[in-house]
Amino acid sequence: MRSRNLFVAAGVGLAILGGCQSAPPKPEEMARTSLQTAPADLQLICANAAAGTAKVDSSKVLPTSSRQLDATSYSVDLDAGGRKFNCIVDTSGSVKSVQPAA
Repeated sequence: MRSRNLFVAAGVGLAILGGCQSAPPKPEEMARTSLQTAPADLQLICANAAAGTAKVDSSKVLPTSSRQLDATSYSVDLDAGGRKFNCIVDTSGSVKSVQPAA
């Protein structure tokens, strides 16, 4: 009988805690919306360019972050099989540079 009472008490405690949760933040309040990330197609273009520079299969290159530099270009950070690269690409998909990250 004691274990049943403990189980009921735990359930009541969880129900009380569940009622104390606040609403999730609005999208405009989230940190991710403060920086414009590169569109997925531009990140993939950079991944392919970095694969050539790193001499690895493109499936081994993953974008890790990106940010808008100005109205027409983005910087994309990449991991190419454990090696870090940075790619600059413009909005038309033209790769301006691929450099090993410092």
